[in-house]
Amino acid sequence: MINWKNLDTLDAYQTMKNVKPVNLAEAMSGENGAERVKNYSVPMAEGLAYNYAAKAVDEDVLGALVQLADEAQLADKFEALYNGAVINTGEKRLVLHHLTRGQLGTNVMADGVNKRDFYVEQQERIAAFADKVHAGEIANEAGEKFTTVVQIGIGGSDLGPRAMYIALENWAKKNGCFKMEAKFISNVDPDDASAVLASIDVAHSLFILVSKSGTTLETLTNESFVKDALRKEGLDPAKHMIAVTSKTSPLAKSDDYIEAFYMDDYIGGRYSSTSAVGGAVLSLAFGPNVFADFLKGAAAEDQLAKEADPMKNPDMLDALIGVYERNVLGYGATAVLPYSQALSRFPAHLQQLDMESNGKSVNRFGEPVSYPTGPVIFGEPGTNGQHSFYQLLHQGTDITPLQFVGFRHSQIGNDVTIEGTTSQQKLCANVAAQIVAFACGKPDENLNKNFKGGRPSSIIIGDELNPASLGALLAHFENKVMFQGFCWNLNSFDQEGVQLGKVLAKRVLAHDTDGALKVYSDLLNI
Repeated sequence: MINWKNLDTLDAYQTMKNVKPVNLAEAMSGENGAERVKNYSVPMAEGLAYNYAAKAVDEDVLGALVQLADEAQLADKFEALYNGAVINTGEKRLVLHHLTRGQLGTNVMADGVNKRDFYVEQQERIAAFADKVHAGEIANEAGEKFTTVVQIGIGGSDLGPRAMYIALENWAKKNGCFKMEAKFISNVDPDDASAVLASIDVAHSLFILVSKSGTTLETLTNESFVKDALRKEGLDPAKHMIAVTSKTSPLAKSDDYIEAFYMDDYIGGRYSSTSAVGGAVLSLAFGPNVFADFLKGAAAEDQLAKEADPMKNPDMLDALIGVYERNVLGYGATAVLPYSQALSRFPAHLQQLDMESNGKSVNRFGEPVSYPTGPVIFGEPGTNGQHSFYQLLHQGTDITPLQFVGFRHSQIGNDVTIEGTTSQQKLCANVAAQIVAFACGKPDENLNKNFKGGRPSSIIIGDELNPASLGALLAHFENKVMFQGFCWNLNSFDQEGVQLGKVLAKRVLAHDTDGALKVYSDLLNI
């Protein structure tokens, strides 16, 4: 039987609080540090590894975290989720994004259909459509091939797919898989759509409108903006647009689109990169086989996440260490620092994934919690971040845990040797140096040059960022967020926090305002 309990009611929480804190600078110095780096690592899927040597944990802390995983029933709750339990209590929905990339448990039936079969059917429909576009069988009005695909969506309909496209763009070009350039329109700011439209050949562009409900204000506004641009070019918008939506939305059977592909209410926007939301744009940009490899990597990581022992489950262990840092050590933020330019938008995606999921102050029953929950997530790729906000990370008054991502080889392989080393070697040298510098510090009598150390970090290391390893990386963080939500007894799968602003914005546009809302509206000339 599964019990949903607040973190502070668990015996393991008190055990965690009573464990002696680790002196990280001491633990990571000399031979002790070398042994930790060798031993404090858990294999991930697709050749990745989660190394937590530079985290402020030892065998006692890890023992408490294993106790927490057991008492909080993390493995049982994950099993209930992938077998179709109503885990999203706020909206009374199943949570099925794992099913978009593989069958983890029993068949899940909902809406009168087998949901795994439904997701596979959509993937197959998208693959067939993409192949026809690439072959020129589906073409523009002049019978010419589409050369660009543009996704119109916001939030989860933009951040994840955009991050995944950028992550694989150069890899696809190097490996002969690049089919179409992809662009993204998300912000309702007209400058966003205008800039994208000015950068493309509209006559040879295929647009994907992504809205589960078919009523998202920003997305429909941008759709109208694009349709207006198409008409001004003498083009029929209905011959340049497809939709990704739910079967019950007004977009599903509309003649305004060449084709519609389906998602459902059981896939949250921020978890939708492996659904039709990411599948359409990535299959068109790189081909269906690349998207299939991406799904394969995610599915392989999901299989590891089923493991009940946290010491063999990288996603669960990462989550538990994060809970320890948040609720015992009191750290309020986490920096995601990929040492890969291809992952330049990955931290932005993780901001939504983590902060929209676990930015909650009530538990899954709507009762206030008395402990901190989700941290603030931010980040930039290295080495750019080193010349930006690392000053605060090294010497600021707050300690911020760090999550590095690094690869031994670049995607392109086109490198130069300068002063005896390649650019990739310099990149990897920087991430290695930063981990040790943050952990060990460097004492100096001049306090302005003193580094206290004791700043914890982990690193996910792999050989190369490719479709399969990207899928595993994405699934790792999705599962980490899920396990942390289970620990905090949150519903990580709704997002009521985004609704109030939408309601008030509609009042402003209807000129139904008073008080401060009216004055701000007047100041902005609405």
